[in-house]
Amino acid sequence: MASNILNIGKSALAAAQVGISTTGHNIANASTPGYSRQVVVQAAAQSQNFGYGFVGQGTEIASVTRIFNDILAAQAVRSQSNSSSANTYLSQMTSINDMLSNSTAGLNPAMSDFFGAVQKLSANPSDIPTRQSMLSYAQSLASRFQTTNNRLNEIRDSVNTQLTSSVGLVNTYAKQIASLNDVIEKSISANGSTPNDLMDQRDQLVLELSKQIKTTVVSQGQGGYNVYVGNGLPLVVGKETFNLLTTPSPTDPSRLEVAYQSSSKTTVLGANSLPGGVIGGLLQFRAESLDAVQNQIGQIAVVLGNTFNSQLMQGYDLDGTLGSALFNIAEPVVNSSALNSGPTTTPANASPAEVAAKIVDAKALTTSDYKLLFDGTNYSVTRLSDNTTQNFSSLPANIDGLTISQTTGTMLAGDSFLIKPTQNAATKFTLAITDARKLAIGGSILSSSANVANTGTASISSPAADSTYASSPIASPFNITYNAGAPNTLTGFIATEPVTVTSNGTSVTYAAGAPVTFVNGATISTAGMSFTISGTPNNGDQFTVTPNSVTGPGDNTNGLLLAKLQNADTITGNKSYSDAFGQMVNGVGNKTRELGILSVSEGQVLEQINASVQAESGVNLDEEATNLIRYQQAYQAAGKMMQIASQLFDVLLQLGT
Repeated sequence: MASNILNIGKSALAAAQVGISTTGHNIANASTPGYSRQVVVQAAAQSQNFGYGFVGQGTEIASVTRIFNDILAAQAVRSQSNSSSANTYLSQMTSINDMLSNSTAGLNPAMSDFFGAVQKLSANPSDIPTRQSMLSYAQSLASRFQTTNNRLNEIRDSVNTQLTSSVGLVNTYAKQIASLNDVIEKSISANGSTPNDLMDQRDQLVLELSKQIKTTVVSQGQGGYNVYVGNGLPLVVGKETFNLLTTPSPTDPSRLEVAYQSSSKTTVLGANSLPGGVIGGLLQFRAESLDAVQNQIGQIAVVLGNTFNSQLMQGYDLDGTLGSALFNIAEPVVNSSALNSGPTTTPANASPAEVAAKIVDAKALTTSDYKLLFDGTNYSVTRLSDNTTQNFSSLPANIDGLTISQTTGTMLAGDSFLIKPTQNAATKFTLAITDARKLAIGGSILSSSANVANTGTASISSPAADSTYASSPIASPFNITYNAGAPNTLTGFIATEPVTVTSNGTSVTYAAGAPVTFVNGATISTAGMSFTISGTPNNGDQFTVTPNSVTGPGDNTNGLLLAKLQNADTITGNKSYSDAFGQMVNGVGNKTRELGILSVSEGQVLEQINASVQAESGVNLDEEATNLIRYQQAYQAAGKMMQIASQLFDVLLQLGT
């Protein structure tokens, strides 16, 4: 019996010792990230039947268990991903918002200063210093466009860098999780006990992974984890891993995309496939905001430059010469897909197709990029901002103020091209005039009028001369007559010049001297000039286009028209330059505020979930101190029990002697 008491005391002593060790381990790791407190689970040892009844044999340690809640852990992973995504998006948008809303260094002050200089020159058109001042403000405006777009390109490069870094972290975490899966499964298989600290390390890695990308964990038998990212892509399956990588976009080498690499192939993933985390926030920011803002700034640059150039070319400079463009405007960028296949059929010396785009109507230009696809028979052009597609049987194709044409090579089925009309236009927005005398502020090259005897309601717009008009200006007026019985035609154009009528992007060219079909509001182009006739003419109504003579140095007719452009509805949606810029800045500001609210909200949710996790799994030092005292007292009591057992042995030995 004394030996039984000794064994019971020994088991109690061992249990208390394990309790003290576990409590000390908890205290030591109270500040360790991801650590879950551990508790000792004791069970009574199997009792022994002595005939008169069962006598207890002490205690045994059933397990040392970590306090871990799978549901709370999954909520924490999901919330961490959402919070990281919102914070990343907000950080990027704040940079753009601060830049665009700057009241002194933004684009709007530069545009206001430029048009203010135009108005001053209109008031004093012959003054050279005033002309030079306008050129200086024009240069400042061009520099501001360039600086703004360069800053956006820096942000774009930063997105590429951050994507590369985050993808590297994802792959690193995946390998570490897979390694821990292997060790944990082997440990459980070997002795049936769970390695608590290793499981905590793995859960912490999953939480860190969720900061980079949306993460879903599915527990497997024997303690393993399968980890999925994005919308269900397997990243870790047992001890096997799959990789993410960054790769240049097939249609834009400067743009890094995230791809998924399996054993058989590499698949480029879109922003919709990778929500959550830093990666999701970056992809969403670039797709929804950065591209749109950069395209909008490019649109303003293109439309401002185009409309100002067009009007400037309608006047005379200080030397009596026809005006020329003030700004250089970039042509749309067209990138062929890296997946396009070069010709392999007859003719043997054929080359891959090349496509070019040209802006023919800046006022119809949108802020979207476009995708051109050839299916072997027809061409489709998709406006990527709203995925609206138009089909064409051949090129050139006209859409949203653009003409898309094939320049060289052989087009094959499946070939595609990305067309970016405005994205980098602001960077290439430069000054084309350095001589202040060349500013065509005076007069107007052409004028037009409707005959006072006309009985219809039609009117003719002011003619606009293009860059070819200066080389062969018309010498005398010409009268255009509407003929209702012809039927519905216009005659009287210059006998040696063809006439082109453009309506809704479709152009029809008539031979020199041939009657021209009247289309209400269509653009009529001939001999380097263009105008519109709108309304309802009656038979015999006439419209006159007249060349104007060179004006004197004090004439400011064209200068006044240039100044009016500041508030004219020149951008798609009937917006002025300032209206378009203000709407963009307002949109960026609203998005930034929206993200700020979302970031705070997601942060609070994450904080609440973390508090719940800590309340259940975290180490409470007061509680552990109490446990330490309890186990100390148990240890002392067990020692006392063993001391009593020893004394009983001594009594038995004395009786024997």
